[in-house]
Amino acid sequence: QVQLVESGGGLVQAGGSLRLSCVASGRTSRLYTMHWFRQAPGKERESVARIGWSSGYTYYADSVKGRFTISRDNAKSTVYLQMNSLKPEDTAVYYCAAGVVVEHPAYWGQGTQVTVSS
Repeated sequence: QVQLVESGGGLVQAGGSLRLSCVASGRTSRLYTMHWFRQAPGKERESVARIGWSSGYTYYADSVKGRFTISRDNAKSTVYLQMNSLKPEDTAVYYCAAGVVVEHPAYWGQGTQVTVSS
């Protein structure tokens, strides 16, 4: 089993920045893809970014491309999401996820709230 714990959420004004962290523990694998998802009230869960734990390949949703950066620190078993130029529409609960199947991550964190005020 894998445990994922997110942190770094909070309240920020539009145009500001936040960095989310996700610490992984348990039976992790270098074969995993690590993800950040988000879900806003009344909206479906959305894939924001992902990174191959070993390969380092990245993916970004069009809505965040150029503003968000996903990265990982293998020594710390931690994945980050640097969020710049935040917009009110970025307001959501952000979830870390991991797994070997890109479309259906097997492991999920509890989420961290990001609120962007206008």
